[in-house]
Amino acid sequence: MRSATLSAEPAPPGAAEFYRVNRGGGLFSEGLSQRAGAVFAALAYRLRIPPTILTAGNLVVGLATSAAVVALASTDVPTWVAGLVALVGWQLAYALDCADGQLARVAGQTSPAGARVDVLCDIAVQISLVTALSAVAVDQRPSTASWVVALFAGTWMVNLVTSVMQSGPNSGSMVTSTSLPVRVVKLVRDYGAVIFVAGLVLLLVPQWTIWLLAAFTVVNGGFLLASIAFTGRTALRS
Repeated sequence: MRSATLSAEPAPPGAAEFYRVNRGGGLFSEGLSQRAGAVFAALAYRLRIPPTILTAGNLVVGLATSAAVVALASTDVPTWVAGLVALVGWQLAYALDCADGQLARVAGQTSPAGARVDVLCDIAVQISLVTALSAVAVDQRPSTASWVVALFAGTWMVNLVTSVMQSGPNSGSMVTSTSLPVRVVKLVRDYGAVIFVAGLVLLLVPQWTIWLLAAFTVVNGGFLLASIAFTGRTALRS
């Protein structure tokens, strides 16, 4: 009886162990998205699902959610339906995006190819998200100028570029403080919080989507200009 106990296989890691290796992402993402991702990662580990399958899940769920929002925007279906789809679907996709990295690190399955496909899938999902928000904005307000949508789409890519730069050897931060007030302010750059707010707007007040686009444009454009100034000053001093 004792020998059987000693030879038993160790218990698989739980969600808490996967959460401990998360890469953050902001106050909202750490508190909700990464925790949900840890649950998915633990389940995938038990089912022997590789991290790239979770990455593909993020891609499929993210694209399907955005496609549904676009399709529903021009139908007679109540607008809250598209909002509910967006609120749940985009959060689910992001949780899977958090899970693939956690699973790869705990299972020792990290690779340059896996990291690249993760970034490429993130780009595809965010392009679809921008398309969906733009479609709803134009549907709710047909007089929306094309340059407004174009500027929103262009500045949104700042999120992806800065995210990739933060993970490289030359990463840096303009504000290194981790105090709670600073982290609350940084919620405007927290992807989990951003898509949560976007989903709420589509669910509750879709007519405000154009103002949501304007707000994101100002935040991302301002962050880009501030980053250029900060990095340029640092480069001149080096």
